[in-house]
Amino acid sequence: MNTGKLSFKTKAAYGIGQAAEGFKNFAFENFLFFYYNQALGLSGKLAGAALLITLCCDALMDPLAGSASDNMKHRWGRRHPFMYASAIPLAIGFALVFSAPAGASQAALFAWLTASSIFARGAMALYHVPHLALGAELSSDYQERTAIVGYRLLFAVLGSVVLVIGAWSLFFRPTAEFANGQLNPGAYPGLGAFYGILIMLAIFASAYGTHDRIPYLAEPPEKPEPLGVRRVLGELLGALKNRSFRQLFMGILFFFVMRGVQVALQLHMFTFFWRLDAKSIERVQLAMVLGFAAGVPIWTLLSRRLEKKPMLVIALIGFSVFNLIPPMGVLLGAWPPVGTQAAFAGLLGCTGIAAFAGAGGFIAGGSMLADVADEHELATRRRQEGIFFGALSFAGKSAAGLGVLLAGAATDLIGFPAQAKVGEVPERALDALAIVYGPGIVILGLAAQPFVARYHLTRARHAEILRELELLRAKS
Repeated sequence: MNTGKLSFKTKAAYGIGQAAEGFKNFAFENFLFFYYNQALGLSGKLAGAALLITLCCDALMDPLAGSASDNMKHRWGRRHPFMYASAIPLAIGFALVFSAPAGASQAALFAWLTASSIFARGAMALYHVPHLALGAELSSDYQERTAIVGYRLLFAVLGSVVLVIGAWSLFFRPTAEFANGQLNPGAYPGLGAFYGILIMLAIFASAYGTHDRIPYLAEPPEKPEPLGVRRVLGELLGALKNRSFRQLFMGILFFFVMRGVQVALQLHMFTFFWRLDAKSIERVQLAMVLGFAAGVPIWTLLSRRLEKKPMLVIALIGFSVFNLIPPMGVLLGAWPPVGTQAAFAGLLGCTGIAAFAGAGGFIAGGSMLADVADEHELATRRRQEGIFFGALSFAGKSAAGLGVLLAGAATDLIGFPAQAKVGEVPERALDALAIVYGPGIVILGLAAQPFVARYHLTRARHAEILRELELLRAKS
């Protein structure tokens, strides 16, 4: 494994692969629930249940993909065969998800959403986990790992920016029938096909651009146990025995439940609570991704002085607080009237700051997990980045699925209508939506803090671990 700095070309090639996940994640998180619930009329409970099922299936795929890539013996190394193989299936799956048959029954829409999402998310798992694991093993340097995560997140943001601009400028344009273009079911199939192609190109570019690093990456064990449930469960339990990973795992579990609720209801809030037109929603979503983009280099620089754990705690608190302020301000009468420029400017600013804070959490969390893999190798003599990232992804997706289910159940519980019209939703339902979106998700975010606080790896301890690993490798 490389112990020092990587070239710009390598970090950029690795990072561009995250643009693929940026396209997929932003579309799935921000448009998918809204598309099926509001544009197609699928009930909130059924849409939430379908997305929970698909996320749980996806989550089960992640540890399998991690274990398989940890133990892959191939002339292209452990990670690259999965990256190359997933590109075309993922592009097809993404297009299918956003091409549901218009006018279909509730049962048919539920089945289409479930089946197409499982296919797309399964293909993404085969790419996503090996790609994350590749980033952890490109370098063992404490600071360089944070820089690698920074490159990855910058390209994720770039993918989100390209998707936001394209979605609202090309696909969600107002028509005579649909003044709010995001309510037009005919807009989504073109979006799915277009970004499916971009996802495929980004994956191929990343795999090819990092191909020359394969000789410097870790080798799999000589005689791994055959891939199966027993092996994967054993590796998952082994990972959870690591105290550092266990605390990180639990903290991220709560955080992603919060994120699942937030992203599922975000477009509902923008469209019905804030009554924003298409151009205004585009500006808010751009503020979100640009705030995140600004946070990536700044948090990366701050990480040279800050330990990773306090950086993660600060980021999670900042993210929660600035997402809470706008809806609570309206409910308490401490916000400018909805529909005014002042109200929009405040929403724009808080959204950007929350995303800026969130960037610190993603950078710290990704870098901390790579350090945990070193601690695990010292204890077990095995490098298993794949199973760690797979297990954490399993937790995140299962929790996010639970969050989407909670969001779907909440919309039905508060009487929020499907295929609603702007200005015709009862005030009571809008206030209840704001309570779920504001205080409801903050409580979940704060629940993550006690677990993160127990994480114990520091810069000094990691340096000791690397020295001990070097001695062990020299002896063997």
